[in-house]
Amino acid sequence: MKKAIIILSVLIFSFGFVSGALAQEVRVGTLLAHTGPLKEFGPAIQNGVVLAVKQMAAAGFNIKLIHEDSETSAIPATNAAKKLVEVDRVVAIIGALASGVTVPVAESVTCSDGVILMSPASTSPLITVLPADQGRDYLFRTCPSDALQGVIAGKLAASYNKTASVLYVNNPYGQGLAQQFKRSFEKRRGKVLAMVPHDEKAAESYTAELKKALAGNPDRLCAFSYPEHAKVYLKEAIEFFHYRRFLFCDGTKSNDIIKAVGARNLEGQMGTAPGSAGGEPYVIFSADYKVEFGTLPPLPFITNAYDGMAVIGLAAYAAKVKGLPLTAKNIRDNLRYVANPPGVVVKPGEFKKAFELLDKGKEINYEGAAGSVNFDKNGDVITPIEVWKYHKGKIVTVRVEYEVPKE
Repeated sequence: MKKAIIILSVLIFSFGFVSGALAQEVRVGTLLAHTGPLKEFGPAIQNGVVLAVKQMAAAGFNIKLIHEDSETSAIPATNAAKKLVEVDRVVAIIGALASGVTVPVAESVTCSDGVILMSPASTSPLITVLPADQGRDYLFRTCPSDALQGVIAGKLAASYNKTASVLYVNNPYGQGLAQQFKRSFEKRRGKVLAMVPHDEKAAESYTAELKKALAGNPDRLCAFSYPEHAKVYLKEAIEFFHYRRFLFCDGTKSNDIIKAVGARNLEGQMGTAPGSAGGEPYVIFSADYKVEFGTLPPLPFITNAYDGMAVIGLAAYAAKVKGLPLTAKNIRDNLRYVANPPGVVVKPGEFKKAFELLDKGKEINYEGAAGSVNFDKNGDVITPIEVWKYHKGKIVTVRVEYEVPKE
């Protein structure tokens, strides 16, 4: 009997020890697009997350990643998010990419369950004004709202066009960008002839939508969609309607589009996208990414994903130093502490420096690969907007807009 009690005591102690260890393990999920209309972007963006985790591990702080595919669709993404929260017990999720996925995941899973949702790519202005319920402050993003990109896109189009039409994906991303573009373009005396939505699911043909959008022969057709949509309707516009004057966005900044449509058909065509501030933080990140993965694709939001993972890891370490359990709430409460001024500036890859400063009770201010990660009260950040173009079969930066005009 005494032997049984001793064995039972050992088991209870062991179970308690293991449970405590698991409670302190930082588990983070990714919910990125590996299939569906945004599948081109998912792998490289995930690499940005992986790089940050590897660098933090090398600096002495381990994070376990669990990857899931959003499928660029709300229902499978919501199911995947539930699995990450309820089965994998993650404290945070990096994702999603599409705003039309991020919004329902936040509303039905992460906010109510008190889990951080950090989107590197959902730019819809709607995210800023989601109802400020009890769990609202678990939703963050490291990319700017399209309230910024739409202004720059409208300004760009108005500089050399008098009329435009917009063909956009009918979800919060496409709607928000299209509406902000229209306001910005028309403020500068441009005229939008047509605003034509298309379904979020990729279709085999868009001739009906193109007929509406091109009816007035606009000076410019805005392609505000995702690669799997645009590579179909751009080719149809060129072949069936003999039209090739486009304006692109982050969703159509795509190597797959070059392959599908042909470099010659895209030559000189311009677009906008959330960009990187450049400077030393971006140079450091770019070099590290190339060492790890061989090349840095000219695709959007890779830097933003790296920054999102970086601030979650730094916030978790800050909570640990303060003697707090590594819960989603405690990590959330330290996000602004490690990412917003004041504090000693730390750059991408400088995690050992950051951890040492936090160990000494010093405040830090992470300056990211995409730019400053200064979260406002809504969990939003302001980073530069890039003007880019297709040139000789490549995607090249024309300039970066640091000052965004107020509309």
